[in-house]
Amino acid sequence: MIFITAKFRILPEYAEQWPQIADEFTKATRAEPGCLWFDWSRSVEDPTEYVLVEAFRDDAAGAAHVRSEHFRKAQETLPPHLVETPKIVNTTVGQDDWSLLGEMAVPERS
Repeated sequence: MIFITAKFRILPEYAEQWPQIADEFTKATRAEPGCLWFDWSRSVEDPTEYVLVEAFRDDAAGAAHVRSEHFRKAQETLPPHLVETPKIVNTTVGQDDWSLLGEMAVPERS
C-alpha cells in the first residue's frame, strides 16, 4: 500500500474551520475505490497544524487520486488557507492495514 502522512499548517484565522474547508476533498477522496483511509488529526501542541494520514491500495490507486478532479480542485482551493507548503512522507509498505502495536498489547477485558 501507499502510506502518506502530511502536515498542514493552517493560517490562524482558518484553523477552526479547516475540517469544513477540507470536507469536500476529504469525502471525495474517501469515496475513491483505492482509498484505504484518509484521516485528519489536529496537533495537541499547535492548534494551527493538522496531520493527514492516508493510504491507497497500490500505485495505481495513488495515481488515480492525484489525477482526480477533486484533487485538482483541492490544489486550487486549499492553499489559500495555508501558512506554507505542506510537508509529506510518502512511502510504499508491504501491508494493507494497520498492524497491532505489540509492545503496548492490551489484555482482554472481562
